[in-house]
Amino acid sequence: MQRFEEYLSKNLPQAPSFHPVYEDALGVMLTAGGKRFRPMLLLSIVDAYEPMLYDGALPVAMALEMFHTYSLIHDDLPSMDDADLRRGHETLHKRYDEVTAILAGDALNTDAFLYISQAPLREDIKIKLIMLLAQNGGGQGMVLGQAIDCYFENQPLTIEQVKVLHTNKTAKLIAASLQMGAVIVGLDSRVQKALYDFGLDLGLLFQIQDDIIDETQSAEEAGKPTGNDGDKNSFINLLGLEKTVEEADTLAKDLQRRFETFDEKLHIALHPLITKYLYRHH
Repeated sequence: MQRFEEYLSKNLPQAPSFHPVYEDALGVMLTAGGKRFRPMLLLSIVDAYEPMLYDGALPVAMALEMFHTYSLIHDDLPSMDDADLRRGHETLHKRYDEVTAILAGDALNTDAFLYISQAPLREDIKIKLIMLLAQNGGGQGMVLGQAIDCYFENQPLTIEQVKVLHTNKTAKLIAASLQMGAVIVGLDSRVQKALYDFGLDLGLLFQIQDDIIDETQSAEEAGKPTGNDGDKNSFINLLGLEKTVEEADTLAKDLQRRFETFDEKLHIALHPLITKYLYRHH
């Protein structure tokens, strides 16, 4: 991912003006670290099948990271999670102010689509990529999940409802990252669907793992506030720690099984993910 990090550092959003902090606010959370999980998924697919398209896919990977970062900035706002720490750094509304954080998130959301539109890829491919990001990150996906999460705080949901919540809030953007990589390299619709479905369950596993980390790690270890899910519809609150770990193990084993059915190039693409992330809750 070194090439992506170099691309990111050289292509941060620019908005020069006499505003004293606005342009800095656009880039500060992008350069604060993070797993770069969504860009990694997309670029791994591209690199495995069509390495010559890697550079052309970098703006799309950047768009995914910008979109994800916007969602974190807004998730941390006082009206939502009211968090002080993100990726080991002050959240934007703490570093600057709430208005700056809202507007920086708005800008990263919109500019993500600009980056895709300017990628050196075929026009029909870029339209498909924009559609996938909008479908999975917008009102039918991530935003819907966030709306459910906020509205039903302090109101217990069933475990199936919690899965719907997190499939939208977390999993759909992870699934879209895999499918967008498949679209760039021209994989057929059957493989695209298999990757998308794999990504949905992978995203759900990620959320379950995050709930476990929130319960078992300190803020310093996690790089963000922990122990704050007491009023949330988390897997821990519904199932308890032991059963939540069992749920994560079951899902991880199923993902491992499905991974074994993928072709050799997908094995190459996704092997680092499988080895590093599938059992990160242990």
